[in-house]
Amino acid sequence: MHQLQFITDSHVIVDAGTSDDASVYKIGDDLALVQTVDYITPVVDDPYTFGEIAATNSISDIYAMGAKPLFALNIVGFPISKVPIKILEAILQGGAAKAAEASVSILGGHSVDDDEPKFGLVVTGVVHPDKVIKNSTAQAGDNLILTKPLGTGIVNTAVKAELASEESMSEAIRMMKTLNRVASEAMVKVGVNACTDVTGFGLLGHLHEMVEASGVGAKINLSQIPVITGVWKLVDDWIVPEGVHSNVEFVQEKLEWGSHLPEDAIYLLCDPQTSGGLLISVPQAKTDELIKILADANVETVTSVGEIIADKENRIYVT
Repeated sequence: MHQLQFITDSHVIVDAGTSDDASVYKIGDDLALVQTVDYITPVVDDPYTFGEIAATNSISDIYAMGAKPLFALNIVGFPISKVPIKILEAILQGGAAKAAEASVSILGGHSVDDDEPKFGLVVTGVVHPDKVIKNSTAQAGDNLILTKPLGTGIVNTAVKAELASEESMSEAIRMMKTLNRVASEAMVKVGVNACTDVTGFGLLGHLHEMVEASGVGAKINLSQIPVITGVWKLVDDWIVPEGVHSNVEFVQEKLEWGSHLPEDAIYLLCDPQTSGGLLISVPQAKTDELIKILADANVETVTSVGEIIADKENRIYVT
């Protein structure tokens, strides 16, 4: 990726240079387009629910930029000769239902014959050019607020092994189907410094991108991390996704791990999330207001998990 040359012009506000959640392109003094694309393989057996989760996951990138999603295109990979078409219909119906909840119109899309089902969306939104919330503008002294618990990757792995409890499965599915819309609207109202959503790179991976792009460091308090029911037991039993190991490798060079902490906790902090919450970097003076607005809006998880610190080496301290 570092060898790719991105073609930009003066209208580009956000490109791939800071590993942000979506691209932003200015088309007028008071209007910018925000665009993202994401698709996933099934994380649940029910096709309708899979469609809901995949759509929620795709739209999340727009919310992370503080933008309003407008319309989307479906992206589909499906083994059309091997799996009944009614399964694909259910996936698309689930995606359409969740898009409708987000006031997003699905205008079309593209499909290919594929050995494994895949589904997601290309989503286009809008934002004022001066109100884009990036991942590259966190400031020392900010508090870090997380709006969903961790553990969906671990629970999904446990489900495949038939080792997940009904409670864990139910909670994970509910979290993955929950739009980040309300959390996004709250942070826009308050005015925050930076944001990213927590997805495939896990909490530490996306935080690493944020602090590196912002030229700062961070501290994370392990005891403050919200976790889906039953996940710590699964971690203790070494039931973790394969992808967690590459996530650990991605952050390890910049990680300062407290000597008194359990070593396997890193697998939770690097657990690849599907449709995770927002990680918001908010000034200290605005933290209480943000937490109150989120709580009043019935956001289920609102937790201060750490802080941004001055650190030119972009280190992340876990205490």
